[in-house]
Amino acid sequence: MSRALKLAAVAGAALLTRRALRGRIARSPLWPLPALETPVSGHSPRRWLPALIVSRTEPADGVLMLTLESPELPAWTPGAHVDVQLPSGLVRQYSLCGDPADAGRHTIAIRLVEDGRGGSREAHAQLVEGAELPVRPPRNRFELVPSSSYVFVAGGIGITPILPMLREATAAGADWTLLYGGRSRSSMPFLAELEAYGSRVTVTAQDEAGLPDLTPLTAAAPGTLIYCCGPAPLMEAVEAAAASHAPVHLERFTATPGTGTSRPFTVELHRSGRTIEVGRDESTLAAVRRELPDTPYSCEQGFCGTCQHRVLAGEVDHRDTLLTDQEREDSMLLCVSRAQTDHLVLDL
Repeated sequence: MSRALKLAAVAGAALLTRRALRGRIARSPLWPLPALETPVSGHSPRRWLPALIVSRTEPADGVLMLTLESPELPAWTPGAHVDVQLPSGLVRQYSLCGDPADAGRHTIAIRLVEDGRGGSREAHAQLVEGAELPVRPPRNRFELVPSSSYVFVAGGIGITPILPMLREATAAGADWTLLYGGRSRSSMPFLAELEAYGSRVTVTAQDEAGLPDLTPLTAAAPGTLIYCCGPAPLMEAVEAAAASHAPVHLERFTATPGTGTSRPFTVELHRSGRTIEVGRDESTLAAVRRELPDTPYSCEQGFCGTCQHRVLAGEVDHRDTLLTDQEREDSMLLCVSRAQTDHLVLDL
């Protein structure tokens, strides 16, 4: 066959293939997803990056600080956090507390929670210098908005996202103060570094002086922005104390309360042809896993994205802090989010 005839045959085959694809898509707009044996949803698109632990220190009692290095680690901004994959496969989220100017280097600090879900215990026991630790690219839902004035409030390990903010605010010439509280001084990391800021920083150890005085929030001047990270009771107190003209920015690492009550609803599993009941006191994830036990999940707090699945019908009560507005249009995190309607249809 001549070269010209070969080219013509290839072009003709390509044209027929394109026409077939257009027809297939027209008949099923979701194609090729419904034809896949394994759903695309439920497998996070955020790729893992290899990183090496080059330093392990303990800046306070019960606090582990790790410095990670890799040429693949991207740039980040104050307030960002990363997902890390622990040796067991658990995924946990930690704020970056190093210097954004250190290219290829990320620093995280992990508080040991003895009665927690096990992630911090595993990190303290198994993450050692020289070990590999996969991380996902940083995400930032706690961006530092430019301002001439700030009041920062941190409780315990909540100092981690605040620390880079202090450096940026100082470099920008902003007027700022920090209220930093903790159970005891020995449990509060980065005190030595904070001493360099002098009277801008007020440290309150609960075993010495009780809870932090939040009066500066009430007296904040117009234009002042308030940033807070710490335990839920502290963040609630900050919101209550803040002046009406001082916007409050919070970093939460627990699921949000949601927009409605936790009432029962039904979920149709489109691929499986099954309909399940989700009880008032159980998560959508738990109900789905009764029927599909291999459904992937990890953090169960609405942060890692492992249990993200496509929603084909119904209105979702989104209770996560991960998904973008665009992602929320057609997907949900099964571990924390529920239905606003009586029925949801999932691509499962």
